[in-house]
Amino acid sequence: MTSQALALLELGVILFALGICGRVAGRFGMSPIPLYLLGGLAFGRGGFFELEVATEFGHLAGEIGVVLLLLLLGLEYTAPELMTGLRRSWAAGVLDLVANALPGVAVALILGWGVTGAVVLGGVTYISSSGIVAKVLDDLGRLGNRETPVVLSILVFEDLAMAVYLPILTMMLAGLSLLSGLVSLAIALATISVVLVVALRFGRLVSAVLDSADREVFLLQLLGAALLVAGAASALNVSAAVGAFLLGIAISGSTAHEAAKLLEPLRDLFAAIFFVAFGLSIDPAAVPPVFGWAVALAVVTTGTKVAVGWWAASRQGIRRMGRARAGAALVARGEFSIVIAGLAVAYGKADARLAALASAYVLLMAILGPIAARVVEPVVEFARRRTDVAAS
Repeated sequence: MTSQALALLELGVILFALGICGRVAGRFGMSPIPLYLLGGLAFGRGGFFELEVATEFGHLAGEIGVVLLLLLLGLEYTAPELMTGLRRSWAAGVLDLVANALPGVAVALILGWGVTGAVVLGGVTYISSSGIVAKVLDDLGRLGNRETPVVLSILVFEDLAMAVYLPILTMMLAGLSLLSGLVSLAIALATISVVLVVALRFGRLVSAVLDSADREVFLLQLLGAALLVAGAASALNVSAAVGAFLLGIAISGSTAHEAAKLLEPLRDLFAAIFFVAFGLSIDPAAVPPVFGWAVALAVVTTGTKVAVGWWAASRQGIRRMGRARAGAALVARGEFSIVIAGLAVAYGKADARLAALASAYVLLMAILGPIAARVVEPVVEFARRRTDVAAS
């Protein structure tokens, strides 16, 4: 059998298996991310059956998946919305950062992974999955709830924090000297500032340049612009993901709406391959030794996310049930956590156990998050009744 035929067969197996995983996840009302990661673990190094030929394609497709994930995320926001969300949520955002990054930092230092490992794992445990959170809120019919703007404002803060965090992480992973690192960071922050200014003042012009009535032309221009910006950002050590996110912010109005509709199927396809590719890079034998740490982090950071959401909602005068729903909605981790761990793997700076721990942690949190959002109402109601009974 030729290598081309083998590559096509392996790719076909991967895509067909992803479809089955998505169907199974949909049947149980859960995110397919855990199943995609498990699929990568099963067919990567040390798995049941190693797919070697399709791995190279998987890594390239995975990079495109990251770009599309962040581009679509940026399309959901306008620059004014981002700035308004930042002003409203900065206090809750800072608390969220400290409370949820510190457990990851502490575990990395305890396990001897150094400062870089601590920064990586802190980012993994910090950021919620915008994709999973948005889908769960939509599925449960809570988009119009009073606490939902609180949840979304915290997510906006997290996304902006990532725009600063990822360039710093990339600088550390690249092993730059202090002077080179400071120069790189200054360039990254200047780039982010310039793009936000362009988005605020010239968003319509950017949209007009990319817009086209021809769907084929529109798609080619969008993808081309996204990959160009991502590549340029990566060359400046800003991170390709942040470059794609900022381009999404700069596109506004009806152009952003049409771009989101056009790119969603591609985003879903390449994002699924991205999660599988990350799983392929991990040896399943490395997971059991760190699984206990993953469970401990899952327990601690579930509590800290719920506490942050509860506190942020209470500041807006929202009652107990709404506070609980806000906290539970933030629990899920997913795409960004894997992007962070994937960066460390790509630069060869991650301990094998760190990647395994990140994978196990995301598996747990991507499953636990939607479950927490669904059961929080009956749990709070049950607690309220017990309290009323005890009081009487």
